[in-house]
Amino acid sequence: MNNSSHTFESVWVALQESNRIISEKFAESERLRQENERFLTEKHSETDRLIKDLTEKQAETDRILRESRTETERIIKESSAAVDRQIEKVSKQMEQTDKMMGVTSEKQAETDRILRESRTETDRILRESRIETERIIKESSAAVDRQIEKVSKQMERTDKMMGGISNSNGLFAEEYFFNSIKKDGKTLFGEKFDKLIKTEIIEDENHKTRGEFDTLLINCTSAAIIEMKYRVRKKYVAEMMKKVKPFRDKFPEYRNHRLYLGFASLVFDEEVEKECLENGIAVIKQVGDSVVVYDENLKTF
Repeated sequence: MNNSSHTFESVWVALQESNRIISEKFAESERLRQENERFLTEKHSETDRLIKDLTEKQAETDRILRESRTETERIIKESSAAVDRQIEKVSKQMEQTDKMMGVTSEKQAETDRILRESRTETDRILRESRIETERIIKESSAAVDRQIEKVSKQMERTDKMMGGISNSNGLFAEEYFFNSIKKDGKTLFGEKFDKLIKTEIIEDENHKTRGEFDTLLINCTSAAIIEMKYRVRKKYVAEMMKKVKPFRDKFPEYRNHRLYLGFASLVFDEEVEKECLENGIAVIKQVGDSVVVYDENLKTF
């Protein structure tokens, strides 16, 4: 009797300790999820601010180009008007010269002098106008180049930051779903799996990647390829279908196994989720604090 009581108390203590550990693990997972949501909110706000700043810089660049174009057009217009006036002046002088033609040779010489002076003055005005126009265009182009370079650097910094956010989100999704499957005893699609393998890369003889699997589950009759993403995009569905052959080639020992495909993601676009289900690919996603598996149309490949 004493031995039975002692055994019951030991079991009871073990159960309480197990519940405490599970509660602590759940609390830690919830804390990490909340921290990630806060981090994403802050990064999205910073990205919106940078995009707004880039938009304002682009507007400033457009304004500089408009002003430069307007100034250039004004100078060209003024130069053209000056040339027109000079031509008109020469034309009148030529008319006067025509009237004096045949009067005396001295008048002819005066006419030639006037024509030479008029031509010289016209050439000078055109040269000065061309030099001034080229100077303004050169200064405007330099200002625009500086502005474009500044905007390009800002866009590069934004791209780097967005890449960092994307990598962080992807790692969080992989850890979250990998630990969830592990916590559920490696049970998925109604089957118990013996092996849970994280990140497997297949290379050919030239060390070129032929296939990459985020997570593999294996038992004696079935295998599953689970790709874990923060957001599943449309192109990933076609890429997933191409993973079957590299898997069979890499693991000939599983050639007779049933092979399942699935996506585990925190974010699914409605159209992409529908395409996955239509192709017999399982959809695994977070709903509240739980992980829900949609495998009604699951196919074997």
